[in-house]
Amino acid sequence: MNIAVITGASSGMGREFVYAIDKEYELNEIWVVARRKERLEELQARCRTKIRPLVFDLSNPASFAEYKALLEAEKPQIRVLVNAAGYGLFGTFEEMGLEEQLGIVDVNDKALTAMCLLSLPYMRKGDAIVNLGSNSSWQPVPYLNVYAASKAYVLSFSRGLGRELKPRGVHVMCVCPGWIRTEFMDTAVHDDTIQYYDRWYTPEQVIEQAMKDLKKKKKVSILGAPVRRQVRLVKFLPTDVVLDTWCRQQGKE
Repeated sequence: MNIAVITGASSGMGREFVYAIDKEYELNEIWVVARRKERLEELQARCRTKIRPLVFDLSNPASFAEYKALLEAEKPQIRVLVNAAGYGLFGTFEEMGLEEQLGIVDVNDKALTAMCLLSLPYMRKGDAIVNLGSNSSWQPVPYLNVYAASKAYVLSFSRGLGRELKPRGVHVMCVCPGWIRTEFMDTAVHDDTIQYYDRWYTPEQVIEQAMKDLKKKKKVSILGAPVRRQVRLVKFLPTDVVLDTWCRQQGKE
């Protein structure tokens, strides 16, 4: 049985990945992972491939035991794994709750790592892993500090894993978009700490670029010339200059 596995599939980037992979791949099933069962079930109406909802809370380690048991029972071939689950919070590190900030690490990093490790025994040459990073992956970002650090992990992990898996022929790509209008922002923004957003993209635009880049076996997918320019700049500028520029943009001199 050929399948795709997509986390964070109930909304935003994960949902758009479901639609794109349904169009691009010939699969028996797409396993969609999120907490909201009804949102997962709604995906079937727009997909030709059979959708299997997996109602997991990826901040809970018990979910990984359930996923492992399901894989052992079904023994599928995972043609593509998409780790799109994640969230962030904008604000001052000291003023945000401990549980909330540790939760960012649990979902963005620990769950992504677990999903990759558990899925790899069921992947073969030509299969792919797509991990959702961020434009924040490339630099420290005050007032998005834990989120940005979590996405730096995703980028570094994806690059290292991709090199390890090269002999096996399993490709790993990290998607690093700029600002995107999704439900993510409804959770992340709870005050006016972040005031400056230079350019917005839609999930559809990001996924369209990502699917093109996946076909080309790119290691990183970045949509938009402004975002690519920023990535190049932060590689060469001193970190303090990057941080000072960001803080000035947000009115945090």
